[in-house]
Order: sequence, then structure tokens, then C-alpha cells
Amino acid sequence: MAKPRVVITGAAGFIGSHLAETLLDRGYGVVGIDNLLTGDMANIEHLAGRDFVFVKHDVTNYIYVEGPVDVVLHWASPASPIDYLELPIQTLKVGALGTHKALGLAKAKGARFVIASTSEVYGDPLEHPQKETYWGNVNPVGPRGVYDEAKRFAEAMTVAYHRYHGVDAKIVRIFNTYGPRMRVRDGRAVPNFIAQALRGEDVTVYGDGRQTRSLCYISDLVDGVIRLMLSSANEPINIGNPQELTIEDIARTIIRMTGSSSRIVHKALPVDDPKVRRPDITRARTILGWEPTITLEEGLGQTIAYFRTKLAVR
Repeated sequence: MAKPRVVITGAAGFIGSHLAETLLDRGYGVVGIDNLLTGDMANIEHLAGRDFVFVKHDVTNYIYVEGPVDVVLHWASPASPIDYLELPIQTLKVGALGTHKALGLAKAKGARFVIASTSEVYGDPLEHPQKETYWGNVNPVGPRGVYDEAKRFAEAMTVAYHRYHGVDAKIVRIFNTYGPRMRVRDGRAVPNFIAQALRGEDVTVYGDGRQTRSLCYISDLVDGVIRLMLSSANEPINIGNPQELTIEDIARTIIRMTGSSSRIVHKALPVDDPKVRRPDITRARTILGWEPTITLEEGLGQTIAYFRTKLAVR
């Protein structure tokens, strides 16, 4: 019997590379596609020699993959505020055209389809915690709108292919995920704080630090995504850790765990920055039998160790 075969767009990115590695470990063949706009070949170099094929390609153009495909995981997109503020048009194009091309591949191959959506579809939420039934509070013309609306459009396109073409399509709404292979200059809170603390620099907290995030370790997220991929669910499902922390608490924990002498400094809060973030994971628990298992200390320990190697600091 042939191995099941998965295509992952954005395979050289932080989450995409972990998905590729875990699926290979579970006996899948993997075709990884990435244009390396924000991805890094260093994330997937260790997969050489396994049943892994890498294709450098921009998925806003037609995607051709020879042979059978069982699942398409569409993970291609800039994903940090630094990226999508610098690459607004590319972000919109991969959310719209890239999703269309990835869905076209799934339709042509009779494959399942899973799209990486985001908690950002909820915007700066007026509902807390956020359930999948919440429609969100998004500013379409603000600086973050290029990412938020790209993902909202991508969800609409995915549901249209499911309803009109019968594609077995799934939507995972990812909440703040962290772990090894995040970029040092990613721009999000955890890599920023770790890099600054390891260098002994001031740790920059935007706003008063009382805004909240819910941090999910990468291995927990990947487990949830694969459970969704294998399920019969077609409605959106939140995958994230419901433990809510303030940004200042996260910064202080990282300073303590790195043994840093860094101090916290405050800067102005960026436009439309969400004040709260916490997933309601009732669907994930009941439909997928999933919930996170990695503690914050355990996950941050692994992530700090990775950043020490990237920054070459002790």
C-alpha cells in the first residue's frame, strides 16, 4: 500500500517545517512548497534523505505536483506584524490567489484540504474568550487589515470550495504559537523578548503590558492540526492554549528563565493591537480529543535553548 502523500505550502516556515517533520515521522511522504519570502531552508535541511521533496515556488501561481496527493496543508503566508507591514500586497495575494491555487490542487487531486487561519480573524475582540462562532472585530483599512482580511477571505474561499465543489476542507484558527525555528527578528512577543533578554538589552513591551496572549507550544499545535486533518470536521476549530497571560508576565518570565539583567521598557501600542486573546477550545476538546500538554516553562525552556544557539550566547 502506497504511503499517504501530503503537500505543505509554506513548508520552510516555522510551523510548516514542524508539520513536515512530524508527518514524515508518522509515515507520510511530504512535498514541501515555499518561495522562501519569509521561510528559511535551514528549517528543513535536516529532512534531506527522507521521503521529502522540496519545490521552490510562489503559490500565487498555478501549483503543479506530479502523482497522487492525499492532503494539502496551506500554510504559506507572512505571519508576523513585521512581515505583513513590510509585505502587505504579498500577504493579500497569498491569502487570496495562493488559497485559490492550493484549493485548486486539492480539488484536482481529490485531496483533503486544511488551511492555516488565525486568531487574527477575530480582530480586537469584543467577545472573550473567542469562540469559533464569533464573527470578529476587524479594521479592514488599518495596517493589520492586510493579514486579518487575507485570512478572512481565505476562510470564505475554503468554505466556498467545500460547499460548491465538495472539497473536504478544514479551517484551523491558530492562536499565538511559539517554539524552536521562530526567527530571531520575527517581531512577535516571545522571540523579541528572548532575543533581547539573551543579549542583555532592554525588553520592549508595547502599551502598558496588561494586554493578554495565550501561548501554545509548537508540538501541541502540530498535534492538533494533524488531529483535525484526520477528522471528519469541516467547521473552523480553534487550536491554542487557553491559559491567558499578560504581555508583561510573559516578559518577566523570559527575563527570569534566561537569567538576564534586562529591564522592561514600555513603548506606544501599535495601531489595532488586540487587547485580549484567549481561545475557547471546546470544539477541539470534544471533536478532536485535543488539548495542550506542554507547560509554559517547558516550552520556553526549549525555545530559549534554540535561541541561544542562533545568537551564540551562553
